Amino acid sequence: MYAEERQQAIADQVRANGRASVAALATLFDVTSETVRRDLATLERAGHLQRVHGGAVRPGSTPVIGELGIDERQMTHTHEKVAIGRAAIRFLPPDGGSLFFDAGTTTFQAALALPRDRRLTLITHSIPIAAALAGHHSSDLHVLGGRVRGLTQATVGSETVAALERLRISTAFVGANGITESHGLSTPDPDEAAIKAAIVRVANRVVVLSDSSKIDREDLSSFADLADIDVLVTDAGIDPVTSAALSARGIDVVIA
Repeated sequence: MYAEERQQAIADQVRANGRASVAALATLFDVTSETVRRDLATLERAGHLQRVHGGAVRPGSTPVIGELGIDERQMTHTHEKVAIGRAAIRFLPPDGGSLFFDAGTTTFQAALALPRDRRLTLITHSIPIAAALAGHHSSDLHVLGGRVRGLTQATVGSETVAALERLRISTAFVGANGITESHGLSTPDPDEAAIKAAIVRVANRVVVLSDSSKIDREDLSSFADLADIDVLVTDAGIDPVTSAALSARGIDVVIA
């Protein structure tokens, strides 16, 4: 099949079904994910669809996005996530403070960027982040227990929420799958949303780490209002109008 034929077929799929994922299109047309992403970029420039995290939707849609596994998310927007993680370090609490790392691939990059000479109490419910922080011998590391959710490799459930409710955290680095003015911060899974909501409740300062593909997107479970956010660290892909609107709501918008 020629590229033009494949792109026409992709456009037809999105038009008929409202959405299509990169993984499904790669399987359907027996091509690589990178080939599909190039096709989607071409079709978006022509106005046939709108690219979103993990796939595409009809033009002008504000989709509820299906959840991707951690391995697939690690390979998307990698450059932006690394920059966001590094920029987040300016919001560390002073020595002796506590810092919570929410599960996620962008918060993981912040964990990798954490200076090893800072004396902090580090807390997380993410197994990959705990492993990344385990070598920080100058800090105390605490990992919250609970049921491990395989898709995100994070602990969830009532045990995890109860452990969070007993804490008072100086600063929390929080991830989100969607951020809109109307729906606030959202994520696909209700159990994950319950954890994130608890993190926001017990943190003195909430720093959201999110690449711009998550902004103006909604997901199933809302877990915080924009009023709950102190800082948003994102990349230059954020729409300037949206950035100004968030700033007007009292959020410190930082472009990594």
